[in-house]
Amino acid sequence: MKAVFAGTVLADADESQLVLFEGDHYFPAATVHPAALVQGTTIDADDDRGPRQYLSAVIDGEKHDDVAWSYPEPSDAAIGRAGVDFTDFVAFGPEVEVRS
Repeated sequence: MKAVFAGTVLADADESQLVLFEGDHYFPAATVHPAALVQGTTIDADDDRGPRQYLSAVIDGEKHDDVAWSYPEPSDAAIGRAGVDFTDFVAFGPEVEVRS
């Protein structure tokens, strides 16, 4: 699986976790390319999943905010609904192409 944005691979993994309640593919944090994806400043804590930390892509020196997110500490209820533990996995927004 690859996550590609503006022609740049942001993550590359043998497989991803499909989080059922969102329908998004979550990539293990270790498969994210640190030169292309950096910690953002946005944190969303408005839902019952736990705090969501957004990440920004840096492509050719240009920063693209909030193209990905992770849940560093998802709630037990969210993990139960998802059917998988997605702690520290990274998902990508619709502007990022996820391909196998």
